[in-house]
Amino acid sequence: MRKPDYMLQDLLSNYHLILGSGSPRRKELMQQMGLIFEVRPPVVEEKVPKDLMAEAIPDNLARLKADALACNLRPDDILITADTIVWHEGRHLGKPGGKSEAVKMLKHLSGDWHEVITTVCCTSTKKQRLSHETTLVHFKELREEEILYYVSQFRPWDKAGAYGIQEWLGLVGIAEISGSYTNVVGLPTASLYELLRIMVS
Repeated sequence: MRKPDYMLQDLLSNYHLILGSGSPRRKELMQQMGLIFEVRPPVVEEKVPKDLMAEAIPDNLARLKADALACNLRPDDILITADTIVWHEGRHLGKPGGKSEAVKMLKHLSGDWHEVITTVCCTSTKKQRLSHETTLVHFKELREEEILYYVSQFRPWDKAGAYGIQEWLGLVGIAEISGSYTNVVGLPTASLYELLRIMVS
């Protein structure tokens, strides 16, 4: 049975999608969306200008990743880049530099709400569109042994805020979220869906 004409997969049939990320979580979410794509991680130094705040940070980094790959795009390519940060008490919590920094971050987040902000950027040879999404996440009061166990066993060096919601600490430590779950994983899939529709319109 033929899919309806309005389905995104049909609209993308004449395009080649590129995921500009090495994240296995973003790759898995796009696969679950039924998208066919190539993975092409950018090589960039993720420096954050000190004057940027909140959503301006992932906006800047998602564009930076796109810029690193845009020069090689063909007319039928759509490049997807993204960046996720944790924002808490006016501070940007990125990827931890090691065990001590990861432990410090999680102690900082324990027993409180924080924001997870992800920006998705879609780029072609003709246009660029981006969208950012914010999800509120609340951790219970984390015991020190829970933090130490998680950090030593899961080594969350590649995760903003030093945790993955889909991993052990997310399962036992997150009491409540408000907003998109996939945004916290690293890719707000509903936002990406709408961006792609805009890109092919």
